[in-house]
Amino acid sequence: MIADLKPYPAYKDSGVPWLGEVPEHWEITKLRQMLERVTKRNRTDLPLLSVVREKGVILRDTSSSEENHNFIPDDLSNYKVVSGGQFAMNKMKAWQGSYGVSEYQGIVSPAYFVFDLRGVEGRFFHTAIRSQAYVPSFAKASDGVRIGQWDLSESRMREILLAVPSCPEQAAIVRFLDHADRRIRRYVRAKQKLIRLLEEQKQAIIHRAVTRGLDPNVRLKPSGVEWLGDVPEHWTVTRLKFVATEIVDCLHATPVYSDDGEYPAIRTADVRPGELLLKSARRVDEEHYRRWTARMVPSFGDILYTREGERFGIAALVPTDVRLCISQRMMAFRIHERVSSAYIMWQINCRHVYAQAAADVIGAAAPHVNVDRIKNLWLILPPRSEQDKIVALVERACIQPNAAIERARAEIALLREYRTRLIVDVVTGKLDVREAAAKLPHETSEPESLDEAETPMENDEETQASNLDDVPEEAEA
Repeated sequence: MIADLKPYPAYKDSGVPWLGEVPEHWEITKLRQMLERVTKRNRTDLPLLSVVREKGVILRDTSSSEENHNFIPDDLSNYKVVSGGQFAMNKMKAWQGSYGVSEYQGIVSPAYFVFDLRGVEGRFFHTAIRSQAYVPSFAKASDGVRIGQWDLSESRMREILLAVPSCPEQAAIVRFLDHADRRIRRYVRAKQKLIRLLEEQKQAIIHRAVTRGLDPNVRLKPSGVEWLGDVPEHWTVTRLKFVATEIVDCLHATPVYSDDGEYPAIRTADVRPGELLLKSARRVDEEHYRRWTARMVPSFGDILYTREGERFGIAALVPTDVRLCISQRMMAFRIHERVSSAYIMWQINCRHVYAQAAADVIGAAAPHVNVDRIKNLWLILPPRSEQDKIVALVERACIQPNAAIERARAEIALLREYRTRLIVDVVTGKLDVREAAAKLPHETSEPESLDEAETPMENDEETQASNLDDVPEEAEA
């Protein structure tokens, strides 16, 4: 169905260089003709809402350790009321798409903009204005010295042009994109399920090798430690602090990230079991690098460990030929040269070590592992020669599942890119979906929001981090 879509029969020049031609019966309308500013306050009985890049307007989860690091005042009487169908905007983050039509009634920061919509269907407006076609217009309408502190000019924002079809056509576009979105999400979920299964296969391989070694007939002995159970009789039981020469916690502050910084600052988002995601890591300049490495300069073979948040308990090695530092919620371990740091890293990623760390945080609203608990994690230690053989076995055994996982992740990325491109082409009139929408079967289930990001397989904190952009600003008069 999607492959059969064609352009409209006739087009006209929109008068907007980046928009190009639009269907000849569409109108080019300025936002000031569709938005009416409203301000209502004193509804402290309503739930808190957030306005974020990935989803638009969402209910604010005040219990989440990942989503709510921003100060919430005791007196919320000055917070603005947002009703269902109204357009709300985080004006400091409008340049990245932190706005949307709300499905909820609640309250937002007093510095945000809230508008009634006129002459346009809410779901069409939400989908179109949040598409990659229009987000850059909000960046151009924003001012500031540095990108993270840009502030939207309301007067320039009101001059942004939107291509608008008739109301029946708006409804057809929304219906078609809902249908296409559901199909794409089903494909993505299937790939995510495959990744989970492959990760479970890897975990079973790693756990078996790290806790039993290479000999399937090895004689076992009780470890004396609840989480370990029986271990090979010639192995020893020790604690992390006895195999590490340095155990360093991060600074309890947020580094200033720089787009042109030279040094990766590793966050929990950048760590998978046994892997650092250096390409997506945020960066810091020389000054902040020196400050964040004052306690220890991570070097090749050191272990980086996620200490806090919903991704706690994951470890990876520092690769060769890279200078990096640890950012928030991270720790670094330097392992004694008589012990294989790779073996210790793989063991830290096993469930018997995770269970020890989790003993302090189960049921906690903000997962957080105590440093003393980490120093005293129980580990099992084979002879050094056996450690090296175990590491080699794990690395060989993970080659095929890792390749399959990367293929699945690449396919998910392509599906999401296709979804983004499809939305842009449809809401700007490059593709005509009227006939396709009319042929769609009636779907009784509630459609998923076009802007609700799929639940990331790895609990991707890059998406989570983007949801932390709801920073209350100084209230307007």
